[in-house]
Amino acid sequence: MREVTVYHYDAFSRIPNKGNPAGVVLDGEMLTAEQMLEAARKVGFNETAFPLPSDAADLRIRYFTQGHEINLCGHATMATLYALKTRSMLGDKRNLTIETKAGILPIRFDATNELYITMRQAAPQFQAFKGSLEELALSMGIGERDIETEWPTIYGSTGTWTLLVPIKTLSAFKRMKPDNKQFPFILKEMPNASVHPFCFETHDSRADMHARHFSSPFSGTVEDPVTGTASGVMGAYYAKYIKPEPELNLLIEQGQELGKDGSVSVTVVNGEQIDMTGTAVYVNEFKIKLAEVPLLKNEQSERNDALGLVV
Repeated sequence: MREVTVYHYDAFSRIPNKGNPAGVVLDGEMLTAEQMLEAARKVGFNETAFPLPSDAADLRIRYFTQGHEINLCGHATMATLYALKTRSMLGDKRNLTIETKAGILPIRFDATNELYITMRQAAPQFQAFKGSLEELALSMGIGERDIETEWPTIYGSTGTWTLLVPIKTLSAFKRMKPDNKQFPFILKEMPNASVHPFCFETHDSRADMHARHFSSPFSGTVEDPVTGTASGVMGAYYAKYIKPEPELNLLIEQGQELGKDGSVSVTVVNGEQIDMTGTAVYVNEFKIKLAEVPLLKNEQSERNDALGLVV
């Protein structure tokens, strides 16, 4: 068995046990993809992140749900970069790039008062949803009448695909009880996508949007308390369908229904440049044991390259 240390950080909050928890494994170079997935399952959070060396950027990050690897995760990025920066593992850099499966993304640190991290997301994409709004509403535990039809229910991505669902009232969010296993049958165009209902009524008068985020059933989880990439594509949606302006600065709240209140700041420039800003807080650390598994040939090569070994 291999023992690794997992660092628990909560993203999009400065208060421990609020916001969105993420596991961060700082010595992931020695792990295979299979072990990373095993670690994510044993950690039990919605996502666990593994920072790694990169030939293409300052840093590479891999993200795993309990069910599979994903291209990008906003809150796990916040947690990882906060961990590395506060542990003096990034030096005095204020700007760097990260390599992800959604592309190479620029990062900016601002430590004027508290440490805040800004991540540029991938360019927004949208795709039509042609399914039944009635079935979609039922899968979330609400009625079709709760879905706002003035604006489109549509798939969106700034790195990870989700179905954006405009909701008429904030009160509907308390009634939501997702039946995630129904999502793939309703989201026929993208059965692996998550579902992201949102509205323009908020708990915090400073916030522009409120949301919940229901996971794809293939991820092994039910709901994400506060989501960075989904908040980013919400900003792109706002700029495209609600208020097209050269620059928008939005505050998005999430997590109130789970007692995990958090917030994400999103800046949208010309509808295409999406910057997401947040922070994180250290909670604790713990150890898990992973099964020893043989490295696949390409993973052996990657590990050797990372460690500077010549074979």
